[in-house]
Amino acid sequence: MDRRLLPLAVGTFAIGTDGFVIAGILPSIARSLDVPLATAGQLVTVFAITYAVFAPVAGAVSANLDRRLALIVALGFFLAGGLLTAVAPTYGVLLTGRVIGALGSAMFTPIATGVAAAVSAPERRGKALAVVTGGMTVASALGVPAGALVNDVLDWRAVRWLVVVLGVAALLGVLLALPSLRLPGAGLRERLGPLRDPRALGILLVTLLYMAAGWTLFTYIGESVGVGETAMTAVMWVWGVGSVAGNVLAGRVTDRRGPVPVLMVGLGVMVVVLGVLPLLTGNLPLVIAWALVYGFFGWFAVVPQQVRLTLLAPEAATVLLGLNSSALYLGVAAGGAIGGIGLGWVHASGLGYLAAGIGLLTLVIAALGAQGRRSTRSEPSASDSQPEATSMTAKAPGGNPS
Repeated sequence: MDRRLLPLAVGTFAIGTDGFVIAGILPSIARSLDVPLATAGQLVTVFAITYAVFAPVAGAVSANLDRRLALIVALGFFLAGGLLTAVAPTYGVLLTGRVIGALGSAMFTPIATGVAAAVSAPERRGKALAVVTGGMTVASALGVPAGALVNDVLDWRAVRWLVVVLGVAALLGVLLALPSLRLPGAGLRERLGPLRDPRALGILLVTLLYMAAGWTLFTYIGESVGVGETAMTAVMWVWGVGSVAGNVLAGRVTDRRGPVPVLMVGLGVMVVVLGVLPLLTGNLPLVIAWALVYGFFGWFAVVPQQVRLTLLAPEAATVLLGLNSSALYLGVAAGGAIGGIGLGWVHASGLGYLAAGIGLLTLVIAALGAQGRRSTRSEPSASDSQPEATSMTAKAPGGNPS
């Protein structure tokens, strides 16, 4: 593995723990601050909206900065937000901390994925992106269960302090292991330019809807599975193990088979997995088995979506990956909002049906888009795009063109 990817993965591990652990502790936050669960769930929504809106802006503002310095600044915002959430006396202050933390996350993650794409050979790009995305999935396997355990033994504030510690570790990793990288960047207009391409818009829409489906349920998973807070540590650990395995396999299979087949399999299985949860609620052995499969396929479509964008326009890969991150977090925000509305109509376990419906819509849109591109031969294969992708790597050795 390219050693330059390691500090990037550590950073996404910290950010992933922050983003994922909140879902498992929402019931505790709601009780502590005396707010409804649906209101507490908007901590996820506001974070995601802030991330989605700020990511392209942050990339443009930091375009001329040394990549190492930009990552340090991003982690500074992340840590400031984490500290504020750890000591927040009210829901409003906690919400403010989540916004500040989202600003740092929005700046860090697209730069990290862009570096991974730029320094990797075309035939290894899926694996490289999986390494950086793997920071998120390893967070789900280690950080999230650890957070659930800390919440069970101590309280949710201790979990927020755990996130701060991880942020410090990520900052040290960037300071000590990542070399200085100064590369040409793109302004805001250039970053939004790919949105004029309907093919790119179609791929980004699938990302948005895919995440909306998953997070309609995942935002409220602490209540949806119906097994109690103590058992949630085991549920989240199994989910995290599945996430890591699914992410690794998705990267390898995407390099071998291409992104579209991997995407369609991931979407199809997710629809089924989301839809069956209401039938399993409260049965701990079945919920644990379900969490393993849910984790495995919950990230299965992320890597092929990233690879589809790099194949579509290799020269604009970093910009497209940043927009994909925005679409991903808009999906998270939409899922949190849809789930919150759904709680007014059904029990939390019933959100599985709603999530499956969104997933089915995503599957149909993805299938229609892929079929249209095959008929026009406009979405290249990995081998077709190798010269262009190699050119992108040559223009940005060791770093991110943003």
